[in-house]
Amino acid sequence: MWIEKIEVDRKNAERFYVHFVEEDGGKQVVSVDQDILIEYRIKKGMAVTAEQWAEMMKKDDEKQAYKLALRFLAYRMRSKREVVDYLAKKDIATQTIERVIVKLQHERYIDDEQFAHAYVQTQMNTTMKGPYVIYKELMDKGISDDVIAKAMERYTEDMQRHKAIKWIEKINKQSKKRSHQEQKLYVAQLLHMKGFPSHIVEVAKQHVAANDEAEWEALMYHGEKAHRRYKTYDRYTYEQKMKQALYRKGFSLSLIEKFLEKKKED
Repeated sequence: MWIEKIEVDRKNAERFYVHFVEEDGGKQVVSVDQDILIEYRIKKGMAVTAEQWAEMMKKDDEKQAYKLALRFLAYRMRSKREVVDYLAKKDIATQTIERVIVKLQHERYIDDEQFAHAYVQTQMNTTMKGPYVIYKELMDKGISDDVIAKAMERYTEDMQRHKAIKWIEKINKQSKKRSHQEQKLYVAQLLHMKGFPSHIVEVAKQHVAANDEAEWEALMYHGEKAHRRYKTYDRYTYEQKMKQALYRKGFSLSLIEKFLEKKKED
């Protein structure tokens, strides 16, 4: 086969349309990267064997995949698995992906160890995530256990404790309408969900502020709701149901009794 004509792709200046004529007279047009044209010195009138053309197409596929990967990596660091998954979604052949990944790793565009360390540092600095959640996220990104463990060393227990306490202090300032006991349980559940280990949670939840005025305000809020629900019952049943409902909310019996006495006076 021989090259009949070469013209630039008007939609992509880095690619060219190569028109070639086969031995039986048939014609084809193939899009080729400019680097392939330069590497193989492709020009008009040049004769090319089928084997040579197949090799060029293989190189062109790899070049396209490589450029796609670089654009994907331009936004932020990525793990090896993230890049593999991205290229696979672009219908890049598995063998081509493997060659591109090797090249990217050699050029240090992909480095799972560096990625893991940077990811842990970013999550520590910008989120309220505990170590378990970060560990799970890195696993989902295809990072190996030993690499994760090494990266997680920078998230020390002192840092975890400080972050958990800082978050609790922020929660303390919010209007919560919860008893002190219920607030501690609420905070503990959230810290577990955020990925903090139990011993950090136990220490941190002791920083849930106890405030008599806030406790009474919360009791009034839940007490009035319960009162509207049970006010049609006889006095004995009413008081029993009120005590049960408010006790489940974490209020002390002495405070509940105080509220019930107040309702008698109203």
